Parts: sequence; structure tokens; C-alpha cells
Amino acid sequence: MSMSTVAFHTLGCKVNQYDTQAMLERFRAAGYSVVPFDGDADVYVINTCTVTGTGDKKSLQLTRHIRREHPASEIVLCGCLAQRKGEELLETGARLVLGTQRRGEVVTLLEQAVREGRQLCAVEPMTRSVPFEPLTISSQEGHTRAILKIQEGCNNYCTYCIIPSVRGPIRSRPPQEVGREAARLAEAGFREIVVTGIHLTSYGRDLPGRPLLLDALREVQALPGVERIRLGSLEPVIATPDFARELARMDKICPQFHLALQSGSDTVLRRMARRYTAAEFEQSVADMRASFPRAAFTTDVLTGFPGETEEEFRETCDMVRRIGFARIHVFPYSPREGTAAARMPGQLTRQEKERRVRGLIAIGQETSRAWREGWLGETVSVIPEERDSEGRWLGYTPEYIEVTLAPDARCEQGQTVSVRLTGLTQDGMTGETV
Repeated sequence: MSMSTVAFHTLGCKVNQYDTQAMLERFRAAGYSVVPFDGDADVYVINTCTVTGTGDKKSLQLTRHIRREHPASEIVLCGCLAQRKGEELLETGARLVLGTQRRGEVVTLLEQAVREGRQLCAVEPMTRSVPFEPLTISSQEGHTRAILKIQEGCNNYCTYCIIPSVRGPIRSRPPQEVGREAARLAEAGFREIVVTGIHLTSYGRDLPGRPLLLDALREVQALPGVERIRLGSLEPVIATPDFARELARMDKICPQFHLALQSGSDTVLRRMARRYTAAEFEQSVADMRASFPRAAFTTDVLTGFPGETEEEFRETCDMVRRIGFARIHVFPYSPREGTAAARMPGQLTRQEKERRVRGLIAIGQETSRAWREGWLGETVSVIPEERDSEGRWLGYTPEYIEVTLAPDARCEQGQTVSVRLTGLTQDGMTGETV
């Protein structure tokens, strides 16, 4: 069978988006045309997620849908769910199952499996000595922001999280290599680079000389073509006064910091095996605010953790209000087989978890609105990214406020423009070019 077209779908995090782009470029180099996922293709690549039960379900639903609608096409499953389930996923009819390694060989492995007329599971076990897979990208399909992955894996083993077992131990990319890839992306015209990893805070611990995350960021800061550097998720322990001051010396850093909270209750944080207290988290935010007074703080909150009492839940709600997050992502706890929390007593009902999720989302909407109201009338820089269905431009400020501009606004995709913020939308703001 001759295969000439390939389509991609990514579930989950920005690291997955980076890995998908790296595989896309491998297919393109081998002569394949990339086509939209909702059309016909010879090969469908699904990059799966397993961080929650929803990730598992969506990954499998999508695979079954493709199998049903395109019975003659080949399916490649890769990513975290594939790493966790391996051989089991061959029953979906996938031709190739790849985990969170060997993505650079995706074309070779797929073509080998087709040639030999068999299904292939090429998932490698996660061991302590897994190297950083040197995937590279030179563009980012359909985006004006490029993702740059500088770190893989996590050694923390929080009690609810499956990620260390599917992504393996910490591996980092040397700072000079980070600089080289950022330079390629800048050359391709990207003004904004999102620096990401599975556990960015651990960056460099595995490298000779133990470089810091700041060292990798300085490499990107030094590139003339880059206007903005946005950071992926950080742990509060990294946000010291020194870190904040050093970061503030780099004028390209976007003052939007995603510090993962998970819970505002010390007793829950201990059961989660998180490595900070609620007071330490608040101190980290205060230390960052001292250097970035108008920064946006965004976070993840996990509610309905085993044994979470009404009082513990209230502590989280109060803390979200006190910090005044610009945006929060709320997840109900879902048990992951193979983690300590899945075996803990006091598992909450689905209804109770959903009630708490709704409560936190409502508080998050209040704090977000209050934070954005403080920007009314200000003049900011916006990079227009795309037009919406009504032709209006959508773009983001350095603080990651989504700004809607009129269809006739004087601006071009990917080029920074000055905007006065004039009003609030449900999740963002409206503005007029200055």
C-alpha cells in the first residue's frame, strides 16, 4: 500500500504539541503531505494523553472513530497513554504504538510494520537511564507562537500523578542546544517562544555543571528575532526573590507565570506529596510580584482529592481569592491506576467532585474578571494570532490577556501592535489599535 498523506491530532499538554510537530516534520521530510485531521488521510497520528481519565477516554474515542470512518488507513498511537498501556492498545487496530520515546523513528517504524504486514508496539520501558530524545522542530503548524521543549520527565512522584512513570526521569537539553533551536524558530518568523517541559523547575539537574533554567532562558533572550519568551508551568519552589530578580533583567520574559497550586490546604498538599506549604506558595507569588508588579498568575487546582474535607476545600477557595489569579484550570481528582492516591481511603463521589469543581470555576471567573478590570484604559502590546468567525482579530498581551480587535484594525498576523484596552469579554478584553 502506498502512503502519501498524514494527519495529526494532539491531546494534552504543550510538550505533546511540540512532540507532534517534531513527528510532523519527520513525515514531511520523508515526502508525506500533511492534511487536516477531519479529512481523508493514509495515516492518522494520535498523540495521546493520560494525565486524567478524560485524557484516556478522549484518546480511545478518537482512535475508535478513525478506525470506523477510515478502515483502510493506518493509525499511529503515541504519547503518554500509549506509554502506559503499550501492547494493550494494539486491539484498537493501530498499526504502530509508540510511547514517549522513539518518536524520531516514527516514519521508519510505521513503514516497517506496513511492509511486514504486522502491528508493532515499539514502547520502551522507562528506566533511570533513558536519554533525552533529541527531537527538533523548525516551525509550528498554524501557530504564531512556537513551543520549545527543553526538558523531559519528572522525579517528584506526587501521589496522584502518573506522569513520572510514563515520561520517565528528568532529562534536560543543554543550554547551547536550546539557543540553536530557538534561533531556527526565530528565523522561521516566530516572535514568541513558549519554553516548556514536563517539570521545568528541575531543568539542568541532570546535566554536567548543573545549568539553571535561567541559563537556558538567557540563550533565548540573546536572540535578536525573539520578542517574547513565555514560560511553561513552574513549581513554587523555584520562585525565589533571586530567581524573580534575574528573570526581570530579561526584557523579553512575559509577565505571566503559571505556578501549579493543586490545593490551598496544607493537609491535602501533604497527602499529595507536594513539596511546599500553602504559606510558601503565597510567599513565592509575593516574591515574583516584587519584581513583576503587574504579572498575571495562572494555576492548576485539583479538587476532590481522597479525604478532602469541606474545610480543606474551603481553604483552597479562600487562597484562590486571596491571590487573585488571572486564570485557573480546575480538575476533579481522577484515580490513576498505579499511583498511591488511587489506593487512599475517602474517595469522593463524582457528584461531590463536580460540585467542588463548579464552585472553584466560579471563584476563578470572579478573580479573573477583577484582575482584567484593572487593565481597562491601559495601552499594551498585542500580537494578533488569528481571526474569529466574525473576522475580528484575536491576539495576546504579554500577560496572556486575549484581546479582540475590530475586523478593520490596522494590524498583521504575528506583528506586534499597540492597543488600548477598552472593555471586557467573557474571558478576555476588547481593544482598539493606537
